[in-house]
Amino acid sequence: MYLEITLLAYLIDRVFGEFDFIKHPVVIMGDYINWFEKKFYRDSTLNGAILTLTLIIIVWLIVGSIKSNINNHILLGIIASTTIASKMLHDSVKDIIKNPHHIKYLVSRDTKELNQSDINRASIETYAENLSDGVIAPLFYLILFGLEGAFIYKAINTLDSMVGYRNERYEKFGKFSAILDDVANYIPARITALLISILFLSKKALLEFYSYGKKHDSPNAAHPISAMALAIGVKLGGDTAYFGKIKKKASFGNGREAILVNDIKKSLSLQKRLDIFIILSLLGAIAICEIYT
Repeated sequence: MYLEITLLAYLIDRVFGEFDFIKHPVVIMGDYINWFEKKFYRDSTLNGAILTLTLIIIVWLIVGSIKSNINNHILLGIIASTTIASKMLHDSVKDIIKNPHHIKYLVSRDTKELNQSDINRASIETYAENLSDGVIAPLFYLILFGLEGAFIYKAINTLDSMVGYRNERYEKFGKFSAILDDVANYIPARITALLISILFLSKKALLEFYSYGKKHDSPNAAHPISAMALAIGVKLGGDTAYFGKIKKKASFGNGREAILVNDIKKSLSLQKRLDIFIILSLLGAIAICEIYT
């Protein structure tokens, strides 16, 4: 059942993307996080853990209740599609080619001083990293654990994006959710890096992404970025400005440092191959299950 719903969810997302006429579940999760923070914020790991656990429990109860009252695969596929962001990610990064100033909507780094090469670099990094967070990870948890798994993953990911920062306010409060996000993304990030390497037919990326990935502060984010850098022959990463301060960051890949618009296009060319791979893999898995069950 999970395989069929996963296939439907992916197809629905690729065709329609986000549904603007309803409030997105991630936005609702964000509303809860903001409410909890205003009411119960303390410079405490315990309070942050309570936030994380209460959101996960609420999501699990609501999604479980919805699933138990709906027995229609198409409706379940539509609901599941809201956990996947493949179309939105692709379209948002593609938009940067024509509207470079829109990069400020995609990244948390300071964007005022970015030159064209920096903007192109940030776009490719965003695409590679969010292939894991927004596509592969939700599919991974949807296949393994159904609707509840996919939505709980999105809750964890949303928590990390809102409170999982290493700064004075969130160092303790966001620590629990940040660790949980690292655990949740450990396998999907490496699957994403493998898929990038294989679908680009890049032996170099396949053999070297892991060694570059280990250089990053995050145990996960650098693996897809490294694979993308190696696959398309550029150098990504490097020192980056956040909130007015330069953060020292590792570089990934040993290719060209000047990143061109054509490099964005090359990274986005992965999408069709990824679509074919995911759809055929799910169809094959469904067929095998039909034969042996």
